[in-house]
Amino acid sequence: MSESPGMAHRRNRPDPTRADRDTPVSDDDSALFREAVGPVAEIAKGQRRRPWRDMPSARPAMREADEQAVIGELLDFSPGDDIETGDDLFHRREGVQLSVMRKLRRGQYRCQAEIDLHGMIVDVARYCLAVFLREALDRGYRCVRVVHGKGLRSGHRGPVLKVKVAHWLRQRDEVLAYCSARENDGGTGAVYVLLRRG
Repeated sequence: MSESPGMAHRRNRPDPTRADRDTPVSDDDSALFREAVGPVAEIAKGQRRRPWRDMPSARPAMREADEQAVIGELLDFSPGDDIETGDDLFHRREGVQLSVMRKLRRGQYRCQAEIDLHGMIVDVARYCLAVFLREALDRGYRCVRVVHGKGLRSGHRGPVLKVKVAHWLRQRDEVLAYCSARENDGGTGAVYVLLRRG
């Protein structure tokens, strides 16, 4: 069987994808290559970098958007009838047993973290409290203490931050209950906050 001229030509033509290892590179070609490429450093085996790529953000965008919406609503908040303005603060969601509240009031739950808000301006305190509660929930904390102060220097306005904290805590789904702390934990200037399990 005779080959066609085209087949013979293709068979004898060198494959451009294969490097011809038997042909040495001339010194001139090597020098020209080095001049074009510039200085190089050899990468040790096992130290190669992985290809860089964008990773999706780990931030919970929807949760943060919800929190921003709540913060916006709270900017216009003024205390109403549903917020206690007396010395003691107390709130429990439906379904939280009274025996649980008794233990909370007596300080029988170990506070796993605390935040001190008193002396802060309202916007900063609101943001810090939101971040604190989110981190506490992420860490699986059950009980935390929030120090809001007694508002003794608030004059005729009364304890502004104390009332705001009570309102903010009621807005948070993760807060099951809260009550004023025992005297040695801040008394009416702080609250114990019971959180749902994450």
